[in-house]
Formats: sequence, C-alpha cells, structure tokens
Amino acid sequence: MSTSEHLIESTRELLWERGYVGTSPKAIQERAGAGQGSMYHHFSGKPGLALAAIQRTAEEMRAKAETQFTAPGTAVERITAYLLRERDVLRGCPIGRLTQDPDVMADPVLRRPVEETFAWLRRRLAEILAEGRARGELDDGLDPVTTAATLVATLQGGYVLARAAGSAEPFDQALTGLLGLLAGHAADAGHPAV
Repeated sequence: MSTSEHLIESTRELLWERGYVGTSPKAIQERAGAGQGSMYHHFSGKPGLALAAIQRTAEEMRAKAETQFTAPGTAVERITAYLLRERDVLRGCPIGRLTQDPDVMADPVLRRPVEETFAWLRRRLAEILAEGRARGELDDGLDPVTTAATLVATLQGGYVLARAAGSAEPFDQALTGLLGLLAGHAADAGHPAV
C-alpha cells in the first residue's frame, strides 16, 4: 500500500473512531506510519485528506450495497440481504456517524459526499421497491419513495439506539420491524397487486 493509501485508510479509521476534530494530523501520521512531509506532499492538509477518506468510505458503502441490490431475487429478497448483511453495529455507520460531527456538517465540501451517499441510498432503494411493485411482488399501496426514506431512517436510527444501549438488540429489533413492513406489502400477504 502506498503512503497516500495508508494516510487515507488511517484517516477513515480515525474519523469513524474520533470524528473530525479528534482526528489530528499527528494522529493520522502516527497511524499511517508517515511523516508530516509525506502527508502534505500527497494532500493539501487535513481537510483534503478528510475529503478523500470520506469519499472512499462513501464509495465502499455504495459498492457493498450494490452487491445486494444487483443480486438475483425479488425486491424484498435483495433489500433483506442488504439489511441483514454483516455490520459492526456498535461502531455505527461510518457515513451516518459523520452527520453527528458538527465540523463535517458545517463544511459544504466535507458534507457533500455524506449527503450524496444518503440521497443515492434512498434513490436506489426506491428504484428497487418500484421495480418490485411493477413486477407484482409488492402491492400498489407501497410508496417506494417514502418507504425507502423509512428504511434508511430506521436503519440509521437502529445504529443510534444500539450504541446508546451498548447492545445490538435495538438494531436487530429495528430490522425486524422493517422486514415486517416489507412483508406486509408483499403481494402474496393478502394485498394482491393491482
């Protein structure tokens, strides 16, 4: 791995663990095993490095989600696979946690990949749900856009509840509720598609 890659990966980890303010250039350099000169050779400073790290995290999150979203199966099966994939629940979502960082949210450049990632996720889920409705897998009473927003909000809220409780149980309960919501709109659940 190149020095710039070590710096990006170290920044990603530190942002997830400590937030933007707690991620000092010195901590990044120590974690990456790189000197100050190397950091400023590859990046304009902490904001540039943080942006590269946030963008990398966002790209990784999208790629992982696309694995489930493009897999064979019904809309509900693909969304279920996404919801039930392995996650480090007590650490929280690496993108979602950035929304709680006032310094990231106050900087339009750093906020942009966070905002774009959640917009992309809502859009992709809405597309899959609309596809499921069009194929008769989901009843016409399901609104793809609002249901997608509900899925993302509940998933992110599940992380918050789990972290507050120090247990994955609230997260698991939130997912069970989401899966029940989707099952209630399955065309074969007594709500035939029209």
